[in-house]
Amino acid sequence: MAMFLLGKGIPDHITSLPQTVLNTPFGQMLKPQIDSAMRGITQAPVAPAAIPQQSRTNGNSYTGPRNPPATAPATAHNPNRPEDSSNTSNEIPTGQVHYATTLKRLDFLLMSAKESCAVIFFTSATCPPCKLVYPAYDELAAEAGNKAVLIKVDLGEAYEIGSRYQVRATPTFMSFLKGEKENEWVGASEGQLRGNVRMLIQMAHPPHPHTALRLRTLQRRHKAVTYAKIPPLDKLIAKMGPRGNDSAVTALKDFVSTREAAGASDAPLPSLRDIDAFIVQCISNDPPDSLFPLIDLFRCALVDARVSGYLAVEHSHPTIIAILSKPLALGASCPYSLRIVTLHLACNLFTSPILAAQLLENSNLCTPLLQLITSSLLDTTHAPVRVAAASLAFNMAATNHLRRLDDKEDLMTESVQVELMASLLETISNETENKDSIRGLLTAIGLLAYGAPREGEVKQLCDALGGKEIVSAKKAFSNDLRDLVTEVEQVLA
Repeated sequence: MAMFLLGKGIPDHITSLPQTVLNTPFGQMLKPQIDSAMRGITQAPVAPAAIPQQSRTNGNSYTGPRNPPATAPATAHNPNRPEDSSNTSNEIPTGQVHYATTLKRLDFLLMSAKESCAVIFFTSATCPPCKLVYPAYDELAAEAGNKAVLIKVDLGEAYEIGSRYQVRATPTFMSFLKGEKENEWVGASEGQLRGNVRMLIQMAHPPHPHTALRLRTLQRRHKAVTYAKIPPLDKLIAKMGPRGNDSAVTALKDFVSTREAAGASDAPLPSLRDIDAFIVQCISNDPPDSLFPLIDLFRCALVDARVSGYLAVEHSHPTIIAILSKPLALGASCPYSLRIVTLHLACNLFTSPILAAQLLENSNLCTPLLQLITSSLLDTTHAPVRVAAASLAFNMAATNHLRRLDDKEDLMTESVQVELMASLLETISNETENKDSIRGLLTAIGLLAYGAPREGEVKQLCDALGGKEIVSAKKAFSNDLRDLVTEVEQVLA
């Protein structure tokens, strides 16, 4: 046609233009997509890769023979894989895709998801459409966390797996719910993949019934209760006697004063290591009546998250343990002033999110903290002690509640939650005087109960003790508490 119209053929620089483009880096990047698009028109098979024969089904790559050879080719090590596909250790990392090249490994991964759900992505190195959904599959694995096991099987390396599941084309996806096959679909639709996997996870982990309630207080994030009031520091230090002249006390006083006057940015941290050592020494050697000024001064410093953050990285936490354990060791003989400032200081420990998590996770910290709350709630003589103990219980419950709102595992063990809930219910049933105490107790009870396992020990305890009835009785105490009581009733029902 060109010769007829122009008297000459098409120039070489034009006829070779497509190949010239394909030879560029940009063309090489587009080549798999172009081949994939043209294959649906030409029906050209994908080039085999160490597989005897391949055919086409529904426009997708056939990834393995119906009857695989007796001896599979050796699998080359892939340094990009996050785990060895033959590894069958008991620890299953979460938030990532798992690879399987043997039935043993695949069965192990599926068994680990027998109480939740799993997805198998059958792929092959010669399947361009498969590569289009690799990023989405990785994102879904990270999104699922410990709620699902997402598996990838390369049928070019795993003939026996392909034979068992009779996979004819790639990409093929199979989903499993509670150990049983739930669904199967073929194709590289990212939308379908995301929708099916998310639906599977929702089926395996249905939302807690409490999420369907409308709870203004119990469904929001709560900040920790802190005690930030600064007393007259000179009078406070004067009560320390000779200890008030120590350089650690002077440094602590200067820090608190500067921070109060000029703000945290203009208050450099003192030597917290020296201050902590001084506090531990005083607790070990000084009489109980003389300790409360030092504990109260340190409480003022803990309003700054940098100070509580330092305690989070302190090895074995000797300072926190010494402070919390002192009132417990003294028991009924503990002076009121020491117990109340220790409770206030314990509340201020929650200014650091890192330390707050450790206070609930680390048994060496959680145990004395819980004992301090339960023993202080029994103080029928001093209402401020009960209020402070209720605030500390609220901080523990609120920190754990944040995890549930984020759909993460609890920080507190179930046994700790049971002991704390039992103490709170007992205290609120006897509290008839202080509205602030009742408010703190009600909120702590509600946050502990919200999202708790429906068949768990916390729910069983509340039912056994008549928790809903105990809480309902507080409606008559004050009209200000009626809405909160109604919310707590709903999560205890």
